[in-house]
Amino acid sequence: MKKEEFKEFVKNNPKLIKYVKNNEMTWQKFYEMYDLYGSEESVWKDYIGETKTEKKEIEKTSKAGISGLTLSEVVKWFKNVDLDGIQEGIGNVQRVLGVVQDFSKKESSSEPTKSTYKPRPLYKHFED
Repeated sequence: MKKEEFKEFVKNNPKLIKYVKNNEMTWQKFYEMYDLYGSEESVWKDYIGETKTEKKEIEKTSKAGISGLTLSEVVKWFKNVDLDGIQEGIGNVQRVLGVVQDFSKKESSSEPTKSTYKPRPLYKHFED
């Protein structure tokens, strides 16, 4: 019974998942906290409570979109980009396109010519 209540609590508070994925907490520790304190707000405020400034930041970023990025965020994003991987991917695409172009050129230039076969009339036997 308590386990099902805990599952519902986690569904209602998906921020807990982030802490488990980042190895900051375990599901066991969260469950023990829930078993001892229930869903009392003061215990969970560090994990699920949003401060007013966090809410404002979330609203700003969702409204601003990409244009709301600061220069440091853009630089940080570019540092994380793997340029060698991108260049390798572009090279692979170019090779594939080259192969496709070669096949299309060969097919269009070497269309099979129809032979000039003329069937023998049915009433003729061996060149009569």
